[in-house]
Amino acid sequence: MTARRISVFLVLLLAAPALSGCLVIGATSMVAETAVRTTGTVLETAGNAGGAVVRAAIPGDGKDDDDHDHDDDHDHE
Repeated sequence: MTARRISVFLVLLLAAPALSGCLVIGATSMVAETAVRTTGTVLETAGNAGGAVVRAAIPGDGKDDDDHDHDDDHDHE
């Protein structure tokens, strides 16, 4: 947790009697946000690793050999 989140959490704890229901909702929201952010980071890392594996497994320079944008040696009518 960052220092900002800790300070917000402490302020909420001090105001707990006035915010009893809101405190529970806020704390739940903070935990859920952290879990979603962590999951997103894990999935992004896995996707980057998978992409690197695919790029390493497929030989070539990434250009399509069947691409005929330059028809220098072909006569097409």
